[in-house]
Amino acid sequence: MRVLVLNGPNLNLLGTREADVYGLASLDEIARSLRDAFPDVDLAFAQHNGEGALIDALHAAERDGHGGVVINPGGYGHTSVALRDAIAAVRVPVVEVHLSNVYAREPFRRRLVLAPACAGVITGLGPAGYHLAVRYLRDFAPRARGAARTDA
Repeated sequence: MRVLVLNGPNLNLLGTREADVYGLASLDEIARSLRDAFPDVDLAFAQHNGEGALIDALHAAERDGHGGVVINPGGYGHTSVALRDAIAAVRVPVVEVHLSNVYAREPFRRRLVLAPACAGVITGLGPAGYHLAVRYLRDFAPRARGAARTDA
């Protein structure tokens, strides 16, 4: 199975950015740990600071043969209807991941715009959230559009 791990704005600064909130692991370290943990999964990694590039990557996921997407949309998870619509439009399951517990932070972060279009959401478990998302996509995710997201 092929899985795209897609990261949004400012996540290229992981490991140095607000370590008390986001931890010390860099994106490269997270990618390495995923490759080590899932040698049977063909993992592709991308990070974009721009909303349009994230949308383009989601559109390409199915065409490129990905069976699922793990997305950490960063701040766009709270604001982007366009990104939500892109997730609803693709025919692959998408799992939203947030390193920090968004429900223990500022009130504006508690609204997850993408969540209704996703197969699931993992928040507050740090890098382990990525591992759980890949495991779900590999072992449990429905392969047909709409099986997990009937109301998207």
